[in-house]
Amino acid sequence: MAESILFFNADVDYVLRDKRKIRAWLELCVCKKKRRLGSLTFVFCSDGYLRKMNKRFLGHDYNTDIITFALHPDTDKTISGEMYISIDRVKSNASDYGVSFIAELRRVMVHGVLHLCGLNDKTAAETTKMRAEENRLMALLEKFDYPININNLKQTT
Repeated sequence: MAESILFFNADVDYVLRDKRKIRAWLELCVCKKKRRLGSLTFVFCSDGYLRKMNKRFLGHDYNTDIITFALHPDTDKTISGEMYISIDRVKSNASDYGVSFIAELRRVMVHGVLHLCGLNDKTAAETTKMRAEENRLMALLEKFDYPININNLKQTT
């Protein structure tokens, strides 16, 4: 399977900046979790779009910031998936949490990747672990400037 990280819009006009840096960071996150990157697709959408998906596929009739669908069984440590992110919800959460929109978006993106790596957040203990991993991986983004050589980073994990 070809390695790829793709970004699309469903029903919103959102332009993700620094795509190369975000791709390199997400690849590093996958590597730090001792997984291989298959294909990750991020689809940016509205609350309405994601709520319909949440109801249709998960039976939940409420807004959420992200829904993650694994597309590849994790039997060989390769992760692939589609992540649908509500830009509306990310904006609202950023305001509620007192963080920038981009910081919250990055947290939500890495949250989806962590789900593909096997982390859950159904219980308080799982949520605590998930938040700690989100924070640890988000800190990696601040430690490098693009371009980086991901092959060199893989040797040090």
